[in-house]
Amino acid sequence: MDLKKISARTKALHGPFQSQAWDFRHHLIPPMTASTTFRLESLERGARGFSNFASPQSANEEPILIYDRLDEPNSLMLEEQLASLHKGELALVFGSGMGAISTLFLAMTQKNQKILSHRTLYGCTYSLLKNWLPRLNIETEFLDFNDELSLQMKIKKTSTRILYFESISNPLLEMIDFEKVVSLVKIENQNRSDENKILIVVDNTFATPWGLRPLEFGVDFVIESLTKNISGFGTEMGGAIITTKKYETPLKVARKDFGAIMTSHSAWHILVYGISTQALRFEKQQENAQAIAQFLYTHDQVESVIYPGLENYQFHNLYKKYLKTPEGKLAPGTMIAFKLKGTEAQTANFINDLAKNSYAITLAVSLGLTKTLIELPGFMTHSALSEEDKKSCAIDSKVIRLSVGLENVHDLIKDLDEAISRNF
Repeated sequence: MDLKKISARTKALHGPFQSQAWDFRHHLIPPMTASTTFRLESLERGARGFSNFASPQSANEEPILIYDRLDEPNSLMLEEQLASLHKGELALVFGSGMGAISTLFLAMTQKNQKILSHRTLYGCTYSLLKNWLPRLNIETEFLDFNDELSLQMKIKKTSTRILYFESISNPLLEMIDFEKVVSLVKIENQNRSDENKILIVVDNTFATPWGLRPLEFGVDFVIESLTKNISGFGTEMGGAIITTKKYETPLKVARKDFGAIMTSHSAWHILVYGISTQALRFEKQQENAQAIAQFLYTHDQVESVIYPGLENYQFHNLYKKYLKTPEGKLAPGTMIAFKLKGTEAQTANFINDLAKNSYAITLAVSLGLTKTLIELPGFMTHSALSEEDKKSCAIDSKVIRLSVGLENVHDLIKDLDEAISRNF
């Protein structure tokens, strides 16, 4: 069977026709495994299992399962699905998105090497780079990746090891030109040894694989927070790295040693319920987001709206270039950032009003879920940043982040409109 001729939408439902992780001949839905350790028929088999673990040479062999922290069936099947969605050679799943990010940085960098990061990104990632990695003498410099001249100068430093950015930044929905970044790195890497080559890492959580597949544009690693749109229902946590088999050994060994594994329960739920419905959920949420963005854009009490599907979006050309489904349709996504006119206090009152009076909109962190969530990043997800850091990252205290769900869009607009009217 030639799976290359099967659409991504259908693959998300059925997965690979055959999997070495499980016998599909007698199961329409893969069973949920619940064993932390596995029976070994002989000492020789056990020894071979440890020898084969994290070895690309054993990729075509049936896996010898030893212990949940190394590999287990549900996680292996989920990894196959994620690799397929991203058109990657290898996917590894983790207990959370931050588990994936932390493992990647620690596995791919050494003491005195440097990370270059785009200035605006998720608050916990910023904290990891700013507060924790420096303890290991791994420093991070934050800059605007859209300043091509500045980026070009920074990557020439021999200590630069990783370039890190989000495909759509959290919370300001900025975009970076992948091809320009990849081109700059290719030129610089011509003069570097393999162990010192610059690696490009992209967190694709806002876009999801249904809206963007960064490996197609030459990046080295893609991060996904599976907790968000891919899982979708707010019941499971998880993260993933998608890359080439070249990096399988260091990443798998690091995951084992750091203990950043995903539970089999979470892997099964994301595989069975999340992956199979993600395209449908994403498209409906995106349809709602487009309508809400248009409503906010025309409202006289709204100061500004950031949404890729609006004509005034700052990175509209990059949106049209990169944000596309596997079927070739534009994918502006499910996230909106906006500011209301008036004071910071009025904005806080608006948020509290929704928390108290809205039926369809919930004040909560996270994103990409079936329910619409609203938050104020400067006081919540990005509160760990100092005021100086927020300013350098261009995170205004009045910026509101809206993750659009599956509710009737008229209910969502009604709740927003009434809360604005009561407070502005």
